[in-house]
Amino acid sequence: MRIDAHQHYWKLSRNDYGWLTPELTVLYRDFLPGDLTEQLHQHGINKTIVVQAAPTLEETEFLLSLCEQDETLAGVVGWLDFEADTFRESFAALRKNPYFIGVRIMLQDIDASEFLLRPNVIDHLKFLTRHDFPVDLLIRASQLPVIVKLLEQIPDLKAVIDHIGKPQIAKQEKEPWQQLISEVAAYPNVFCKLSGMVTEADLFNWKESDFSFYIHHALKFFGKKRVMFGSDWPVCLLGANYSQVIDILLHNLPDTLTSDDMDDIFGQNASRFYNLKTSHHT
Repeated sequence: MRIDAHQHYWKLSRNDYGWLTPELTVLYRDFLPGDLTEQLHQHGINKTIVVQAAPTLEETEFLLSLCEQDETLAGVVGWLDFEADTFRESFAALRKNPYFIGVRIMLQDIDASEFLLRPNVIDHLKFLTRHDFPVDLLIRASQLPVIVKLLEQIPDLKAVIDHIGKPQIAKQEKEPWQQLISEVAAYPNVFCKLSGMVTEADLFNWKESDFSFYIHHALKFFGKKRVMFGSDWPVCLLGANYSQVIDILLHNLPDTLTSDDMDDIFGQNASRFYNLKTSHHT
């Protein structure tokens, strides 16, 4: 089973994507499962995991409804309000849907250190940990120290770092990302998505070798069993098409990887992390 562990769908008329403006010309339109089918078939990708792009329960429910309609969707990484007193009730309601497989915290545009100190947020992250429920962390490299502190508080948190923690690839910056990502990787329940890299590079002048250091470093510290491919489509279209994103990863992975290792990176690790069951479609 080959899985794209990170992509998005959206419908502009739903009107809760605050970040999605007409200035983002290539992205400012609807993207739905039919728009990706051909690329998935071309690359032998059987399933995708669709990730929230708006901080609303309504969008999570919209994505869950897409899963009922399209067999390429393995599940949804949705959104919950970690500060709300109704967090547990909202979680229980979503959990009834077998396609609800994870939740994402969007930290990249807020004061992450302040947010993750709030008692309700910590309490609810501990609640998810007790349920062995996966959490995606969307952060910038500058926020990695906050994630290290979070893991010191909740060492068993089942988390995945989206987009390898967004190092500044365009500037080829290595530190402090290099040191901090290895500290995060020391926690065995934390995984890393080899995704979202092209949009951290020079959008118009990137070359495949720009990503080599970052991919090799993530693989070295997380190991072959805790990294997963994600396209970040359609956001990746700002800098690369679907085929180019796959090639960036394929051409930067070590030659020593076995076919089993490749199966892990392109599906099995995501399946284990998100506790994917066999197809929900009859």
